[in-house]
Amino acid sequence: MKVLGAIFLLLLLGVVLASAIGVVWTRHESRVLFVELTRLQNQRDELNIEYGRLELEQATWAEPRRVDSEARQKIGMVNPKPQDVQLVGR
Repeated sequence: MKVLGAIFLLLLLGVVLASAIGVVWTRHESRVLFVELTRLQNQRDELNIEYGRLELEQATWAEPRRVDSEARQKIGMVNPKPQDVQLVGR
């Protein structure tokens, strides 16, 4: 009976040790994943800020008055004279 009890106790000790190692491993993995999550959230926030800046820049460059000003200054565009305008019908 003592041998059976000793085997049972060793088996129980092995199961407890395996469980403890599993808890430690799980907590470690959880910490690693949390650090990765935090890093990715920071990257997401930085990308959202950059996206907002790019949208603002695009809106600035696409403003009709600016496009008109650039077209007149850089490539010499002008409004057509009324006699140069032709209406095309279907």
